[in-house]
Amino acid sequence: MSTITSSLTKWQKKKLCSLFNHASFSLLFKASVHGYNVNIFHQKCNIQGPTVIVAYNKSGYVFGGFTSKNYGQTSQNIVDDKAFLFSFNDKEVKEDPLRVLSGNPQFAFTDSGPNFGSLVFLYNNTATVNSNPGTYQFDPQLMHGNDLQLTECEVYRVEDCGGLLEKPWRNVQWNSERRKALLSTISGWKPSVSSVKQAKVLLLGPVGAGKSSFFNSINSVFKGYVSGQANTGTAGTSLTTQFRTYYIKPGSGVSHVPFTLCDSMGLEEGLNTGLDVDDFSSILKGHIQDRYQFNPSMPIQPDSTHFRKSPGLKDKIHCVVYVIDTCKVKLLSDKMIDKFAVFRRKTNQLGIPQLVLLTKVDEACPLVAEDLKNVYHSHYINKMVQEVSAQLGVSLSAVIPVKNYCQELEIDPQIDILLLNAVVQILRTAEGYFDDFFNPEEKSE
Repeated sequence: MSTITSSLTKWQKKKLCSLFNHASFSLLFKASVHGYNVNIFHQKCNIQGPTVIVAYNKSGYVFGGFTSKNYGQTSQNIVDDKAFLFSFNDKEVKEDPLRVLSGNPQFAFTDSGPNFGSLVFLYNNTATVNSNPGTYQFDPQLMHGNDLQLTECEVYRVEDCGGLLEKPWRNVQWNSERRKALLSTISGWKPSVSSVKQAKVLLLGPVGAGKSSFFNSINSVFKGYVSGQANTGTAGTSLTTQFRTYYIKPGSGVSHVPFTLCDSMGLEEGLNTGLDVDDFSSILKGHIQDRYQFNPSMPIQPDSTHFRKSPGLKDKIHCVVYVIDTCKVKLLSDKMIDKFAVFRRKTNQLGIPQLVLLTKVDEACPLVAEDLKNVYHSHYINKMVQEVSAQLGVSLSAVIPVKNYCQELEIDPQIDILLLNAVVQILRTAEGYFDDFFNPEEKSE
């Protein structure tokens, strides 16, 4: 699954959110990636429920249209009393966004395209907007500064976050004592098999889900400052092209880090793209060594210098952690879900326990963005956990929300607590591997 990222800045997203009541935005279409083309717009945006079109121009205007109805390509005029046009400008930070309702109760938009009558986006399949105030009465200067040439055009699915639940659906303590306790739990944990000193954990997920960022974030917790060792970014294909085993140095009062995190190529939908299932199997069995360069069109061969012919228990994977962007849960394609199923079956066959990390919870829910402590009060995050549980066939308790460090320059105790909670769950899950497959006499005292 190619990664597409929003062009909205934090300030712009806040302005857009102000037009809605605690809404979540999922990016469906980005013209600079998919093309300024109405047919592709329909492929990505039809039957998606409420959507908002967001257009950008060089004059600093961010403007567009919202509808609560489906695009269906019936060429009919659609009535929607919730539809509106909007605009705001980067230079006018303190100004409230312009919001314009339709003056015709029998018209909101035409579902043959992003056509609001007074504003027609992707006009003639070009990076332009046709502007003709009429049904929606507005001053063109206030709407778009009379600049009809677009630098970008995006479409988001808009979903009500559902507010905050009175009681959290998981109990988490958010104080410094809890952070210390989690670090102590992690430092004191050790595998129950004496021949293994560290649990070996494989991170697996779609391109851009946050696998490498998770390692960097965990590393930051132990270092005591935000650092970036693994490559991260927003490329359309996997930035991780090697199998990497990352060892985390003790720090923050921790004398021992009892786990290693392994990173691999991201999962992609197409043939001969992303991580190959045979390579995945070789990783699980401990055959692939650090820094092996993946070749998506050909799995590793036994004569490769990076092929470990006789792996020991310490070389094998003890827990597989699937990493999924919370913002993309509803956008996972059938092909991607099928690919997850193939990898899950292979993991189950080898008796390796599994967890799911839901990343970017703050981007998915504005209430969590306001206060990370809302994560387990968030109706929307709870809903996404349930949806992932159903789609991947894992228990609800095996789905863990986290926020990685991304734009922060200093560590944050609340981010640390979410990350450390995830690590504790990973270690408990890995322990199940040893419990299921080894006799008590093989375990350490």
